[in-house]
Amino acid sequence: MRKFLAATFMATSVFTFVVLPGLTNTAEAQEDNRYGGTIRSILVEGNQRIEARTVQSYLLVEPGDPFDAERIDLSLKTLFATNLFADVSIDRNGDDLLVRVVENPIINRVIFEGNKALKDDKFKEEIQAAPRGIFTAARVQADVQRILELYRQSGRFAAKVEPQYKPLEQNRVDLVFEITEGPVTGVRSINFIGNKDYSDSRLRSEIVTRQSRLWRFFSSNDNYDPGRLEYDREKLREFYQNSGYYDFRVTSAVAELTPDQKDFYITMTIDEGRQYDFGVVKVETALEKLNANALRAAVPIKEGDLFKGNLIETTIDTLTYAAGIAGYAFVDIRPQLDVNPETGRIDVTFAVDEGPRVYIERINIVGNTQTLDRVIRRELRISEGDAFNRILLDRSKNRVRSLGYFKDVEIVETPGDGPDKSIVDVKVTEQPTGELSFAAGFSSVDSYLFDLSASQRNLRGRGQSVVARVSTSSRQQVVDLRFTEPRFLDRNLSAGVDVYATKQDFKDFGSYTAETIGAGLRVGFPLTERMQLGLSYKLQSDNVEIPDFTILLDTATRFTSTRTVQTAGADTPGDTSDDVYRAATVDDFPNELIFVDQCDPLYLLRDSNCRSERNEISSIIGYSFFWDRTNDPTQPTRGFDFRFSQEAAGFGGDVKYLRTETSASMYRGIWKNVIASARFSAGYVFPLENGQGIRINNRFFRGGSTFRGFDVAGLGPREVVRVIDPATGEVVTTRRLNSQGGNTYYQGTFELSLPSVFPEEYGIKSALFADVGGLGTLRGPDISPTVYFTDPETGFPAVRITKDATSLRASAGLSVFWDSPFGPIRFDFSQILRKEDYDRTETFRFSTSTRF
Repeated sequence: MRKFLAATFMATSVFTFVVLPGLTNTAEAQEDNRYGGTIRSILVEGNQRIEARTVQSYLLVEPGDPFDAERIDLSLKTLFATNLFADVSIDRNGDDLLVRVVENPIINRVIFEGNKALKDDKFKEEIQAAPRGIFTAARVQADVQRILELYRQSGRFAAKVEPQYKPLEQNRVDLVFEITEGPVTGVRSINFIGNKDYSDSRLRSEIVTRQSRLWRFFSSNDNYDPGRLEYDREKLREFYQNSGYYDFRVTSAVAELTPDQKDFYITMTIDEGRQYDFGVVKVETALEKLNANALRAAVPIKEGDLFKGNLIETTIDTLTYAAGIAGYAFVDIRPQLDVNPETGRIDVTFAVDEGPRVYIERINIVGNTQTLDRVIRRELRISEGDAFNRILLDRSKNRVRSLGYFKDVEIVETPGDGPDKSIVDVKVTEQPTGELSFAAGFSSVDSYLFDLSASQRNLRGRGQSVVARVSTSSRQQVVDLRFTEPRFLDRNLSAGVDVYATKQDFKDFGSYTAETIGAGLRVGFPLTERMQLGLSYKLQSDNVEIPDFTILLDTATRFTSTRTVQTAGADTPGDTSDDVYRAATVDDFPNELIFVDQCDPLYLLRDSNCRSERNEISSIIGYSFFWDRTNDPTQPTRGFDFRFSQEAAGFGGDVKYLRTETSASMYRGIWKNVIASARFSAGYVFPLENGQGIRINNRFFRGGSTFRGFDVAGLGPREVVRVIDPATGEVVTTRRLNSQGGNTYYQGTFELSLPSVFPEEYGIKSALFADVGGLGTLRGPDISPTVYFTDPETGFPAVRITKDATSLRASAGLSVFWDSPFGPIRFDFSQILRKEDYDRTETFRFSTSTRF
């Protein structure tokens, strides 16, 4: 640094050495000639880029003025203050005023060398030096400090910065910052002094800063940051106050750098104080429409409970909401705390008064670079000129967030033109709503997956949604086109049209394939603020096929032929040791053996799904009802939602049935990042035509992602073959055949999200789950008849039956979600608690997809 300052002084003060011998004499001359005489002219010397008249414009004297030593001295200081000159002197030469200047160089380029952890752009945002700017030693020194501060914030306290310069022609320089980043400065240990009721490890878990450990190589919280340390002090205060320690304070927080400058020792000295309980809790109000006793009943604080600071804020929000319901949009709630250290109790009185009425003068939409203003304004529950209402503003914020167009939504109030007016700024941060993606992946459910889709959820900023998708996997292929207008005919009515084609291959668990081609119309409108009703109509062609499979049928038994023909050996009674046989063919028994398809009615063991093999037209009309009482549209922690829907097929077409489904979900936040949820769902489908069943493609299936612990279509009605030992009458083996699906299902899903033990940047979340439910209730035409036959493999008696128990199944386990660099991955570890012997189960399942 000293070399740099010396070099800078030499580079920017070349002319200074020429005039130095005369500086003292000049000053003396100025002192000697301080008074008397008039300035005839002002001469400027030494300027190269800066014009003489520009220099003269900074002076406080001009020709015709007297030689005033004070004004000349101020002129000298003014020229220095411009930062345009490295040196300035003002002399009197007879009746002329001589101004000699040495200009500061101009920066040609700013170069950073040696930096790897921080990019050049990061520095350029912070420093003042820039190309075509003025080069001064003071400014460069300030920039050095800014760069060092950036490194300190990133945990590198051993970083060094050496500024250098390279002189160029025309008084220009290249400014070079030579950087030695040094190692990341970690936190070797965090210690607490004065804690009695909580251990050091417990307190460390409450703060953000972490001790440096090998497994935290992805985290930056184990780097020392002074700003983070201040935040940790506040986190400790919140923790203790929410544990009853009202008097808690952090008396000091000291960070000491180790001699090797690699780590810090952090020591926090705290004063816990004593623990308090809530004493008498009262609500006082003089407002006519508010009843103090009714408000007290809404307060979540009970006398004798442990004091928690956050309950005070929660109570204020609750009382504000209650007052808003009663018609008071403006209330002033002041909590008054009476602390009694002797009894260890804190009495709290909430004084509720009517606040000054404020009206909304203007609503500004800020930050919407793509979305039209009216798309946002139509979601607001409050308008310009209305009375200011915090409840309606919060509701408006949630409605704008639920659009999904914005990364962040913030509502800020600022004073208006008068004391009773307020300006509301709705600040939004746009996020991409259009997507052109190609996805590829693998899962234990669908095997390979390829997906090509183009979607825009906010077409031309009008809120319209359009989706075009082509997807293929080992089990299904999908072509799907959808368009939705959220405000059809400028009314609070959504409308959409769908065109789709799907092909599903369920041969591995249902022995059938299904193709669907159709189109549909749908409309939706709100019944109330939180209730929605939707209507839909679909017209589609459904084709179910059973793969062709030829068998050799014995017309006498109507089972697969087991006949044989002897081809060698002597016809010796009682001696078959030399006999050779082969399977019989049609040529051997032309009138008794024939080739038929596996779905031929002559075959007694034909698949029951063969009755669904046909192409039919379905005309389906339906409606859905949705009621949302959650506190957040994307990540609810309280409340519930309810959905009920019905579809009726039979208004034209070949298919006649009524399908009913309903679901309800409840959410409850327990602790931070710990949310309990319960979801109950059920469905029932039955034919609207006597003597007809439900085709397999219209039945319900459960398993895989819909019921963890069971394979796809792994539970519910299934055909099974049981082989019986004739000697003991016991079942030798049970073979699971095809899943039949069910006409009725019921299910309950319980989840408990867990706080992550990994840093947030790892993107790993987990949840405990339990799934319970059942599936069944096939109708008579859909159940295959019981068939008795001889098992060809063992020669034992066998029976084929359809098992249709709707008995309770249950599973529990752990789901892990990882937002990995390769895409989202989900792992399900399951333990079966209750099942039937013919169900297909699994203990582990994963799914993933990668977008690129």
